[in-house]
Amino acid sequence: MSEIRQQDQVASGLGGQGQRYTAPARLRVPPSLFGISLGLAGLATAWHAAGAKLGTPTAVPDAIDILAAVVLLVLGCLYAAQGPRRMLADARDPVQAPFLAVPAITAMMLAAALASVSVTAGRVLVVVFLAVTIAVAGWLGGQWIAGDLDRASVHPGYYLPSVAGGLVGAITLSQVHLHGLAEAAFGLGILSWVLLGSVVLGRLITTTRLPAALQPVTAIEVAPAALAGVAWFALVAGRGITVIAAAIGGYLVLMALIQLRLIAVYRKLRFTPGFWAFTFSYAIAITCALEWITRTNPPGATGYAIAAIAAITLFIGAIAVRTLIAIARGQFLTRAADGLPAQRAATSGLAFERSWGALAAYFTHARDHSRRCPRSGTAGPLCCCP
Repeated sequence: MSEIRQQDQVASGLGGQGQRYTAPARLRVPPSLFGISLGLAGLATAWHAAGAKLGTPTAVPDAIDILAAVVLLVLGCLYAAQGPRRMLADARDPVQAPFLAVPAITAMMLAAALASVSVTAGRVLVVVFLAVTIAVAGWLGGQWIAGDLDRASVHPGYYLPSVAGGLVGAITLSQVHLHGLAEAAFGLGILSWVLLGSVVLGRLITTTRLPAALQPVTAIEVAPAALAGVAWFALVAGRGITVIAAAIGGYLVLMALIQLRLIAVYRKLRFTPGFWAFTFSYAIAITCALEWITRTNPPGATGYAIAAIAAITLFIGAIAVRTLIAIARGQFLTRAADGLPAQRAATSGLAFERSWGALAAYFTHARDHSRRCPRSGTAGPLCCCP
């Protein structure tokens, strides 16, 4: 019997996606679920950007920020309750590990929002959470270099610790008037984007398609350019459109067109918690678009701004409603396995579809059959070896 079949049979006993769980069941809370709070914080950022053109009350983004903070706190408690052994296993997991930086990135954004109430507290917290983000990015970078990282496990989430962390740091540090540190964070984010971009995009183009459970993270390809654009506008303040802003905007348009082509792929996916990967990336892209609209003020600018903020709000709202429905039906989370996976089997990642074991089997199979299959002659992990 093949390893994938064995893992699928194990999966049936773990309470996969779509299977109801009972109240006493111990639920698995992967670090990727922090994308919910990050997506909400991204929506609040978009509303702040819309306010510059539309004059919308700050109460709207403030309320969304409060909701994001509550979600972050709840998820943090649920995740910590799983114990240090589970957290260490996630840190060694090449699929889940990049998402460990998400709580600190979200906290940076919320700290910048807090600065409107208390500048000192907001400034201190932004610096603290930026330091945590950079520490996580450095540790993971060293781990990826020192370890035996399988190329098949690389995905756009790898942008989160250093690229998103650095660029969000540049934005939030600018908001709390720490411009020297903001410039340093901008350099960290941009250089990490240049170095990681070729690796991640090369993996998406030249290696087999990500499993369905991970395909939503492809939307994160939009985030680096969008964050770079917003960060640049934050750094240059009122200078308007510069050549650098135009260059970043051009690349963002290309990434947006790629996302349009991928709609046909996304439509085939059934809803999973992984859909929250769309929210932050698209919210920041809308934020960048709103910054452009505000600075260039084209004919019909008000209508464009209304359409943009309405579209992203409805989109994230629809995902939130679908999430609440899944929670009510007991279909949002999987039940945790009794034991922790071994280090090489820890590539279970975002196994929202069937189980953690099924996705682990995918990456193990991809590693073991990176060369041409001796039986079927098929290259890659799609062979059918027993």
